[in-house]
Amino acid sequence: MSEAETKTELSSGMRMALDFGPVLIFFAVNYLAPPPLGIFYATGAFMAAMMIALVISWAKVGKISPMLLFSGVMVLIFGGVTLFLRDETFIKIKPTIYYVFIALILFFGLLTKRPTLKALLGSAYPGLSDRGWDLLSRNWAVFFVAMAVLNEAVWRNFSTDFWVGFKLWGAIPLTLIFAFANVPMLLKNGLNLDKADEPPMPEAHE
Repeated sequence: MSEAETKTELSSGMRMALDFGPVLIFFAVNYLAPPPLGIFYATGAFMAAMMIALVISWAKVGKISPMLLFSGVMVLIFGGVTLFLRDETFIKIKPTIYYVFIALILFFGLLTKRPTLKALLGSAYPGLSDRGWDLLSRNWAVFFVAMAVLNEAVWRNFSTDFWVGFKLWGAIPLTLIFAFANVPMLLKNGLNLDKADEPPMPEAHE
C-alpha cells in the first residue's frame, strides 16, 4: 500500500491544533513583542504559523481542506498588506471578510439546494439527515454573520490589544460553545456520535 493510500483524515486533536494554534501564536507574540510594533510581529508570526499548518495538513493527509487553504491565503494577503503598509487595519478586517464569505457560501447552498457544508464535512457527521444538514448550514451561516458584526464592533471601538485578546478569549470560546450547542439538534436529525471521528463542528479558521 502506498503512502498516499495510508493517509486518512486528521485526528480531532490535530485538527483543533491547526484551527486554533496560529491564533494562539498570534496572541502570544503580540503580548511578548515590544509595543507599538507588537501587532506587526504578531502578524508575521501568524502568517508563518498558517503556512506551517498548511504544510502539516498536506504532510499528514496528503491534502489541504478548502477552508484551511482559503484562510491561509487570506492570512498571507491581508498580513502581507498589513506589513507592507504598516497598517494594522487590514489584519483586523480579515476575520470579517472570512466570516462573511463563508456565510454567503452557506446561504447560497441553502438557496440553491446544494449541500455545501455536507460536501466539506460529510464524513464528520455520519448519519445526519438532509434536514439536519440544512439546519446546521443555516445555524452556522447566521453565526458567522453575527461574528462578522462582532469583529467589526470590537476592532473599531477598542484597542488593538483588546482585539487580539478577543480573538483568543472571545472568538474561539464562542465558536466552540456554538458548535456544541448544535449537538442536540444534530442528534435529533440522525447524527451517530459513535461513528463520528471528529468534533461536531466545521473548521473555524479566521
